[in-house]
Amino acid sequence: MAWDINVVQDCAVVRMNTNPVNVQNDRFFADLHGAFDRLEREFGELPVVLTGQGNAFSAGIDFQYSFGIFGSGNPDKIRDWYRVYRETNLRLFTYPRPTVAAVNGHAIAGGLITALDCDFRVAARKSAKFGLNEVPIGIPMPAAYVEIIKYALGDQVGALTTLRGKLYDFDEAEKLGFFHEVVTEDQLIGKAIEYATCITLDCNTAYAMSKKALQDGVLRQIEERTVALDAHLPAGMSDAGNRRAQDRRRQEIMNKR
Repeated sequence: MAWDINVVQDCAVVRMNTNPVNVQNDRFFADLHGAFDRLEREFGELPVVLTGQGNAFSAGIDFQYSFGIFGSGNPDKIRDWYRVYRETNLRLFTYPRPTVAAVNGHAIAGGLITALDCDFRVAARKSAKFGLNEVPIGIPMPAAYVEIIKYALGDQVGALTTLRGKLYDFDEAEKLGFFHEVVTEDQLIGKAIEYATCITLDCNTAYAMSKKALQDGVLRQIEERTVALDAHLPAGMSDAGNRRAQDRRRQEIMNKR
């Protein structure tokens, strides 16, 4: 199902709906690209609000889909998975219009990175979990994502959240600066649109050029470090210890069903 796009107050509101909690797999990646193809084609002048559904913004990568690839021992398959995921995140990160994540619930691992790809993050105060738990479940964090995390959260919080791998409750996430503003659930989309429409449409070029300048150092680092560091990701994924951690996580998920 293609993601819903509705124009509200001169803003394109995009609702992710690949699956109930927007776990990220090949279908999710295709839906994101499809949505942004349509945004560029039909709503190219408008800012974008990105949100989820129910109690989840995005629950992160689809373990059933991804762990099979990670444990395949096939460097080309693993490398291709990261290439697709990197391209998907950069599509959102570099979009030249204002982008706002309207965080309606859980944003975990890749789901939080999707929110961090956006220029601004507005969250609805509710019981939810937020964090980057890749390392504790045996997934090396790609250098490309580390650069985006540091850009969005700063070096200190970026290092803490990446290496510790803790899932935070709402109050902890707010204190760490995950969100630019927190509102009640009924205010979420309205406040996100307010952030998205921070400029008039005739200032789009000024915004795009300024955003590109801000991100220039990050994108240069990603280009250089992706080649230098991410080439080691297939070996890291196949590490025996990482595989054991991934298998434990897979078993935890199966036991909850």
